[in-house]
Formats: sequence, C-alpha cells, structure tokens
Amino acid sequence: METKGFFKETQRYKQWWIWIILLCINGLFFYGIIKQIIIGEQWGDKPMSNTGLWVAFGFTLLLTILFACFRLETRITDEGVYVRFFPFQLTYKKYSWDEISKSYVRRYHPIGEYGGWGVRYGRKGKAYNVSGNKGLQLEFVNGKCLLIGTNKPIELEEVLNRMKKSKQ
Repeated sequence: METKGFFKETQRYKQWWIWIILLCINGLFFYGIIKQIIIGEQWGDKPMSNTGLWVAFGFTLLLTILFACFRLETRITDEGVYVRFFPFQLTYKKYSWDEISKSYVRRYHPIGEYGGWGVRYGRKGKAYNVSGNKGLQLEFVNGKCLLIGTNKPIELEEVLNRMKKSKQ
C-alpha cells in the first residue's frame, strides 16, 4: 500500500453508553475488591471468592482495553479501497477498483440493516462500522456488497467524485 493516498480515516467506538456500561462494571468489581479483599468485609449476601473477584475484574478490564483498541481504518488510493478492523485484522483488506462496479456514500440504518456496529453481516451484505449512520457503499462485479462506515461523508464523496472525473 505504498501508493499516494487520497483518503484516510481512523474511527473508534464513540457510543457513550458502551463506555458507561464498561466503566460501571469495572467500578463495581473494583469496589468489590476493595470491600472484600482490602477491608475484609464480605461483598454481598453470597460473596464471590477473592480469586473470582480478581478474575472478573481482570476480564472486564481486558474487555474495556479491547474496546479502547478497536479501530476501523479506511484508506482510498488509486489502486483501490483498503480497510481493516483492528485488532481483528492486522493487515488491510484490499478491494481493487477492478473488482468494484459502483462506489458511493449513503445513509444506512446500522441496527436495521446490519444488526449493530462492528464487523457485521446483513441482508445487504457485509459491513464494517463503529459509529454513525453514513458509509461508503461498495458494489462488486460479482454482485456482493460491502459497506464501510465513515464519519467524513462529505470529504469521502469529494474524493470519489475527483477520482471519477480523473478517470474520464
């Protein structure tokens, strides 16, 4: 991927409710550790073992760190569209312009069309999205579709229009 880039975007999960849920769960187990292990009082009517508390806290902390690491990276060059959903994809997946029959920016319904955010499969094909409701729709020569979410729909549309004009 050493060609000149026309468009670059990196997105992260911004849904405030996800972060509140994760932080509350972490805080709850942290409180349990303080109360039961440090102070020495049982936490709850049927307390979890000290080891169980540590394991549960460690698991929720790792889950929170994992969510903080999630990022959707999109690159558009004269060779094609590159996308990766880190940390699940360490390398970019390339979609060359030769295999793309149509590309455009559109509004979509993340839950209705794809069942939410992330790497999703819906009735309209595959989607990579982390927030918002606008994305780059790719339609392939083989009839398959891919939607890549974007928080820069205007900039992306301008890049696609410039590229279409330069190919004419």
